[in-house]
Amino acid sequence: MNVAAFDDRVDRALEPLRNARGAKLVFSAATALGDFGLAWHLIGLIRAIGSTSRLREALWLSAMVGVESLLLNQGLKRLFRRSRPTERGDGRFVLRKPRTSSFPSGHASSAFFSAIVLTALLPWPLSVACFVLAAVIATSRVAVRIHHASDVVGGIVAGSAMGAVGLVAMRSLVLA
Repeated sequence: MNVAAFDDRVDRALEPLRNARGAKLVFSAATALGDFGLAWHLIGLIRAIGSTSRLREALWLSAMVGVESLLLNQGLKRLFRRSRPTERGDGRFVLRKPRTSSFPSGHASSAFFSAIVLTALLPWPLSVACFVLAAVIATSRVAVRIHHASDVVGGIVAGSAMGAVGLVAMRSLVLA
């Protein structure tokens, strides 16, 4: 199966969900929580309530999410310049108009980067919840038609690779 056929197959599989009220709400919320890594900044800050050491960890997490975004959006995306499936996304969803190219998905990259780094800070049940949230955010980008499925796969791979480096940095620089 080629990339275009894969993208088309995933897009068709998501179509029934695009009209479901609950799914529309989940995908709209997930894509908004992925904007600028908002979900991950919030998780770090909520975890930091009442603790200066956890606040330090939250600030490191936010800085690392910012660096990941810079590397992806100003580095990797500039190499590909792939057009998006739609310029403003599917009209059934509320989302902001992106300013960068489609490949790889920044939301997917940020989500998996953050979920991996957060494994150093959270117990396993919450770490698993972060990966579930990351998967929902990544899937939402295809559901709202702002990314091709292959963009999301590329974002997951890029974010996971950077997340492995970020995890080592978090453990050695912040938690040591």
